[in-house]
Amino acid sequence: MPSTRPEHWDGVFTTKADEAVSWFQATPETSLRLIRACNLPKDAVILDVGAGASRLPDTLLEEGFTNIAVLDVSAVALERTRARLGGNGHSVRFIVADIAAWQPDFTVDLWHDRATLHFLTEPRDRAAYAEALRQAVNPGGYALISGFAPSGPERCSGLPVLRADPAAIAILLGSDFDLLDAVEENHRTPSGSQQRFVFTRFQRHHTRGGVG
Repeated sequence: MPSTRPEHWDGVFTTKADEAVSWFQATPETSLRLIRACNLPKDAVILDVGAGASRLPDTLLEEGFTNIAVLDVSAVALERTRARLGGNGHSVRFIVADIAAWQPDFTVDLWHDRATLHFLTEPRDRAAYAEALRQAVNPGGYALISGFAPSGPERCSGLPVLRADPAAIAILLGSDFDLLDAVEENHRTPSGSQQRFVFTRFQRHHTRGGVG
């Protein structure tokens, strides 16, 4: 149930070090490559959905981006990121929220999600996610969504996941979004196992249409 998500993820981030979780990346290379392909200005608004304790905001700050927001259901995870960033974190907006219930109060030029959508296995939660994305992403803006590919794991962190190919993600987002890139790759976990991921990059039409 959605109400159990904060407790579950606070427990994960309370009991495991950053480097101990399967999705840890010291440098999120594929996400960075796709972000760079968007050619965004340094003042573009970037939202990292399900950020956890990801190193992505660190790297974006190093690259000169000035409007970064991180959202996660776990206050513990975001506090860990805030502590790690130190003084640099003053320019980052921290949002503790369940993405399946979040109502955006600002718009973004780039929505980034690495391994969050695939935890939303209920149709109503995935629909709520897509609606939040459509409310948040500006015309001409981008959505970068990645998760387990169809050949990837069926569970992660003790939870079932819903694996998806790029076509399924495109259907979820709707006809306002064009698929620009789709790549599969193996993510090597800290324990040495391999997880098959799919990365997608979408752009929203410059004129808002219907839901799709």
